[in-house]
This record gives sequence, C-alpha cells and structure tokens, in this order.
Amino acid sequence: MKIISYSFKAAFKSMMMEKWVNFLTVLSISIGLSIICTFVMLSFNMDSALKRWARSFGVIVYLNEDIKDKREAALKKYFMQDKDLLEVNYISKDQALEDVRKTLGGNAIILDVFNKNPLPSSFELKLKGNLLDPSIIKKKVAEIERMSDIKEVQYGEKWLSSLNTISHTMKIIAIVFGCAIFIAITFITYCTIKIFFYRRKDDIETLKLLGAPRLFIRLPFLLEGLFIGALGGAISALLLFGIYYFTSLKMVEFMPSLKLFVTSLPLFVYFLIPLSGAMMSFMGSFIAVGKIRY
Repeated sequence: MKIISYSFKAAFKSMMMEKWVNFLTVLSISIGLSIICTFVMLSFNMDSALKRWARSFGVIVYLNEDIKDKREAALKKYFMQDKDLLEVNYISKDQALEDVRKTLGGNAIILDVFNKNPLPSSFELKLKGNLLDPSIIKKKVAEIERMSDIKEVQYGEKWLSSLNTISHTMKIIAIVFGCAIFIAITFITYCTIKIFFYRRKDDIETLKLLGAPRLFIRLPFLLEGLFIGALGGAISALLLFGIYYFTSLKMVEFMPSLKLFVTSLPLFVYFLIPLSGAMMSFMGSFIAVGKIRY
C-alpha cells in the first residue's frame, strides 16, 4: 500500500515539475486521438445515414402493358412470400396516373395529349435493411428481371453503390489511422518517460542503494504515463463532443439538411476514449521502463 501511495505522489509531483514536456505530450496524444475519433464519427454517421435511407429505399418493378390480371396476382403472391422483402405495394396504371397528376399540379394538363394512359402498372418493393449491399441488390434485381411480363426494374444503383463505397473507405481509413496513431502515441509516451527516467537517474541510484524494489522505482513512471494518456483522451473526448454540439445545434441553423446526417456517438465511446489513451500511454511507459536497465 505504501508503494502505491508513494507512486501516486511521485507521479503527480513529476507531472507538476515537468509541465511543458507533459503539456506537449498530452497535446500530441489528444490531437492523435481526435483525428482517429473524427474518422470514427464520420464513419458512424455514414452508417446511420445508410440505415435511415434503408427504411425508404425501394426497387420499382414495371410490368408489361399487356400483362393479364392473373399474372399480376401471381407476381404479387410471389413478392409477398419473398423473405427478403419487407414491404410490397402494387400500383395500378390508374393510380400511377393519378400520382403523376398530383405531382405535376397545375401542369397536369400536359397529360391530356395522350389518348390512353401511358403509364404501366408496377410494384414497389422494400428490401430488409441488412440486405442493402450493392451486390445483393444487383443479384435480386437480375432475378426479378428474368421473370416473364417484367418490363423494367429500377433502383438507385449508383447512389447506393457510392454511399457503400464511401462508408467502406471511411472504415478502412479509420483502421489505418487507428493503427498509426496507436504506434505514435505509444512511441511519444515511450520517449517522454525515457527522458524523465534519465533526468531522475541520480534519485533512482539512491533508491537502489537503499534497497528499493524494482516495482517501487518503476511504478511512478507507469502511473505517469497512464495519467498523461488519460488526460489526453479526456481532452479529445471533450473536443469531439464539442464538434458534435456545434454541428448539431449551431450549424444546423444555417444548414438544416445536416440534421439528417449528424448523429452523436454512443455515450460509452466518450468514456472509452480516455481509457484508450491511458492504455496506449501505459504501454509506451511499460516499454520504456522495461528497456532501461538500472
């Protein structure tokens, strides 16, 4: 217990004595964690946008003009029994024309030039959210197109593909940056603790002569690295929350559409950031103390 008490006091004392070195180390850690957390937040928001869009995403199946009522009923039964589909809506030719008239409003008079209804009947199909992958949807669309009496199948292929590509790219960037920043934070803490160790070399030699155990000498350095990382992580978490607050409450006033895309990270993530910083710095301290022989 005395070792722990002494180690905490020594670590805090060192942090107060080496203010500028510790300040620069904490700043470096907070910047590094803020960068990786920004990419994580962007990736999280992109996934959230995809999930929200998934609820309204649909595949429109246009039917041939000469299709029989019996065949329409068979297709409807087939789609209703498809486990991949969440919702099936049948739109008749008359209903489609009425929808177009409502959309055109005062310009609906242009439809009077047609002698008969030019619009085909169709099905609006909504897929389950977990199936919103371009390859899966493409396969599903190809399966529907091979069916008889199907004129055309439309869906937002390019839009969906672009969103998925951006989402996957953001995740890869976050992983790459995460690995690089993990190494950087470990190295920064390693160098900082190594500097502190050499500055206190005389004190350490005195403790050795007095018979102090290795843990008694090492623990203050390990705790100091832990505190530095936790402080850098806490600053990063506050900065990340500040960015979210400013974007969601202030920028939305000027750009209301941002509200559709900006989502806060789960609360536990804000507590996980200081913990991650502490663990990375602790590892750097552990390597630094372990490599120095005394």
